[in-house]
Amino acid sequence: MNRRLYPLAVGNFAVGTGMFVTAGLLPPVSSDLNVSTAAAGQLMTVFALAYALLSPVLAAVTAKLSRRRLLLVALGVFMLGNVLTALAPTYPLVLAARVISAAGAAMFTPTASGVATALVGPERRGRALALVLGGMSVSSALGVPLGTWLGGVSGWRATMWLVAGLGALGFAGIMALVPEVRVAATTGRLAERFAPLGDRRVLAVLGTQLLMFGSAFAAYVYIGSLFDLPLAALLWAWGVGAIVGNQVGGRLTDAYGPRRMVLLALVASTVFVAIIPLVGIALPVALVWAFLWGAVGWLVAPAQQYRLVAVLPDNVPIGLGLLSSAQYTGIVVAGLMGGLAFGGWGRVGVIVLATGIGVVAVLFTLVTYRSEVSGLGGDPAEGHGQDDEQPQKDAVDHEAGEAVTADVAQEPRHRRVADDEGDHRGQDRRSPGGRRFSADLGELQEPRGQHGRDGQQEGVLGRVLAPVVQQQAGGDGAARARDARDEGE
Repeated sequence: MNRRLYPLAVGNFAVGTGMFVTAGLLPPVSSDLNVSTAAAGQLMTVFALAYALLSPVLAAVTAKLSRRRLLLVALGVFMLGNVLTALAPTYPLVLAARVISAAGAAMFTPTASGVATALVGPERRGRALALVLGGMSVSSALGVPLGTWLGGVSGWRATMWLVAGLGALGFAGIMALVPEVRVAATTGRLAERFAPLGDRRVLAVLGTQLLMFGSAFAAYVYIGSLFDLPLAALLWAWGVGAIVGNQVGGRLTDAYGPRRMVLLALVASTVFVAIIPLVGIALPVALVWAFLWGAVGWLVAPAQQYRLVAVLPDNVPIGLGLLSSAQYTGIVVAGLMGGLAFGGWGRVGVIVLATGIGVVAVLFTLVTYRSEVSGLGGDPAEGHGQDDEQPQKDAVDHEAGEAVTADVAQEPRHRRVADDEGDHRGQDRRSPGGRRFSADLGELQEPRGQHGRDGQQEGVLGRVLAPVVQQQAGGDGAARARDARDEGE
């Protein structure tokens, strides 16, 4: 894999650690700042709220800025926020510093994905994005438990210094390895970024995302107060499960369809939250529970992205940005309501709240999400969009002329791809071994029931990210991709 991608993954690892590690630091934060555990939990709430609100605003403000410079500015702001958090003597100043950290994170993660697509050729873009975004999920299995352990041994401020140090590693790596890249010009008008909210189908997807994260994080934020067991071990098991769920979610969505996967994950996650009082009896039982809870929680991510692409095939980058904002808004709701529930009724209040939000999420999704979705088709497992049906329109890169078949309902039985220069559209190319090769994302696609050589989220990842790849790394299409590679070499 291209070594220039690793600093971007390290940056996302730092961002993920800084975001989620506060769930493991509530007792030391509460003791040091002389606030309640519920108030300490608002450190994550403030971070999430700032991220949700600032992400679209900062994207518009920095639209014309050099991408390499923006990466460095973003990590610089993120590091500054964590240093100020470590030094802040009072609770209000700590909250203010968390807002600064969130501003850096909101600029870094989306930009890193766009730069990753421009640093590699079309045949490796899918794997490049998997690597860069994987830094975020790996942080939940490594960075968060490490930060939690360090906070217990040396104090929570030491953990903030650790996060700042991780950000510095990413900063140095970008300085040394990541070249300047050219990406397609994007609009800086804020109104256009919120235009999709006028579509009720988009609101349905975002509503599920908000409720889903509201339920999960109402329990996650206060997990240290829900168990009398080693917290670092529980967070490690949850993080490992998150990685596994994130990796297999794409394949399962291909096999069974997004609607089934969304509902399955919502129901399972709600059940896991409801049985928390039963699994705290022994550490091995709790570790298995944490692993499974993390897995089902992250299992739904590809299916939710699939849904959004289905209703916004021509506006995917902005749509995914709104999905991310809905996710962080759900964490805000979780933090605020969870704090009230914990302060008033303790553990029972948090568990009842998280379970209740999960039930609402299931009912909301059952009412608003039907498999007959316009645009990209319904669940492949339910018989929609088979080869005998008329294909839906292609999502076309208007500048480069490269096309990606947007009819995901035909996947994985039939993938139509465009070649590097945009010629021979709609032709199905197969290797002698029967694998389907996508020139856009470079994913080796196996026929149904087999696994590709690289194998991770291959079907859904390609379909979800193809429009993002084309809009973010567009411009002169394949020529620009080659220019970026030549420049880097």
